Amino acid sequence: MDYALLVSSFMQRHAQQGWPRQRMLHECLRAAIRDGTLAADTRLVATRTLAAELGMARNTVLYAYEQLVCEGYAVSDRSGTRVAPVAALATGATAEPRAEAKPAAGAQQPGLSRRARNLREVAGPAHMMGAFVPGVPALDAFPVAHWRRLLDKAWRGLNPAQLNYGDPAGEPALRAAIADYLRASRGVLCDASQVFITDGTQSSLDLCARACADDGDTVWIEHPGYLGALAAFRGAGLKVEGVDVDEDGIAPTAQDWRRRPPRLVYTTPSHQYPMGGVLTLERRLSLIAHAREAGALIIEDDYDSEFRHDGPPLSAMQGLAPDAPVLYLGTFSKTMFPALRIGFLVAPPGLAGPLAAMRRQSTARGRVAEQLALAEFLRSGQFALHLRRMRRLYRQRRDVLAASLQRHLGAIAEVHGASAGMHLALRFTDGALDDADISARLAQEGIVAHTLAMHGTAERGQAWNGLMLGYAQIPAELMDGFVRRLAAVVHLAAYEARPVLGATGALRTAGRSRR
Repeated sequence: MDYALLVSSFMQRHAQQGWPRQRMLHECLRAAIRDGTLAADTRLVATRTLAAELGMARNTVLYAYEQLVCEGYAVSDRSGTRVAPVAALATGATAEPRAEAKPAAGAQQPGLSRRARNLREVAGPAHMMGAFVPGVPALDAFPVAHWRRLLDKAWRGLNPAQLNYGDPAGEPALRAAIADYLRASRGVLCDASQVFITDGTQSSLDLCARACADDGDTVWIEHPGYLGALAAFRGAGLKVEGVDVDEDGIAPTAQDWRRRPPRLVYTTPSHQYPMGGVLTLERRLSLIAHAREAGALIIEDDYDSEFRHDGPPLSAMQGLAPDAPVLYLGTFSKTMFPALRIGFLVAPPGLAGPLAAMRRQSTARGRVAEQLALAEFLRSGQFALHLRRMRRLYRQRRDVLAASLQRHLGAIAEVHGASAGMHLALRFTDGALDDADISARLAQEGIVAHTLAMHGTAERGQAWNGLMLGYAQIPAELMDGFVRRLAAVVHLAAYEARPVLGATGALRTAGRSRR
């Protein structure tokens, strides 16, 4: 807090009052407390220091502080004077609201790019938890105590050089550990030089868009698909083309390859987001072959492939063919916890050098301790142990959810994409149901269920109508209760939308009208 600036500004605004310096300082500090500039529990600067800074006698400052204490705006103890905790509560009603400048209707915000203005709203706040928020793992099941020990060990082992800016590609120990893990568990063909540590999937997508395409280049994205990818590509000035998905994932046609050839193809082959389909081997090989012919790169987002519930584990597309034109993306947000903010990108060998050069010029470097702790977590086998525990937990929760949905909603909805991951798709078979209306009603009941329709990534409409249900955070014993509440809302909406015969034989809508 710059007290000199604060007092100077206040004195200029109130010079006409003719107050003595003691009162002027007191009024200034009281006003700062009342409007929140000095927040509750803020420790005021020592009287001797403030007197020297303002060029006042110390007694003048003492008087102002004593008045604040007497009025209840401050409290004093052995360690000094601080703003009273109750001051903010007492002043909330009297503080003048700060006017916010709003642009005129139809006016564009100055300084905002067209890319920023065209960004679509995200599905919901990232901090939301509970039923049925997608994308958030069972955070209460993570071994926090063990992770804390690894962090402490990493910090104790750091030398002064490691407190400097780190390798822009990431800590070598973590890159090597990730390469070893991917070769063994996902069939990815790579070495540590191809692995780049990022801040998560969104950071990886931004890097792919900036490094591998130019303004106006075409990128294919699944329709419906991941809105984070849509935002990254639009933000990079790329031309986004939605490609329809079916039960087996992205399904580009020969006509698509001829009429709108892409520079980049974004796909989630192991668990399509949000529908959950698994891209067949035939389609994977076909996508790789067509991408080679078109000179395109495939961005394979393997965001939650570790959680395969039915059938054998699936290998990554990246390892299906030698020198496959694939940028492989992964994250620890789903396997560990989102706040870790560590993801990775595996580049083809020919792109590793240019990407490294680009990262040296544009990437913030740091978080050495977290990266070293994660490398140890991988090397020690604790990561694999945690994954086994989470697979069992998520499979149990998936089974209970699928059974409950079949029991309570089986007549008007069907489950898709339950074979892997931490969410499934509930697709309405009753065409009269409106997923946006149902999602809004569920929100009023404290249930978060994102619509499938909102994940559309093409200008044209699409036939997916239903809800996306994340189940990782919900204990199995509570699952049926949440499904019952969800089903009650869906059945009510179905009843209200169902046409029935009136007394005269004319068709009308049951229940209240929907607007």
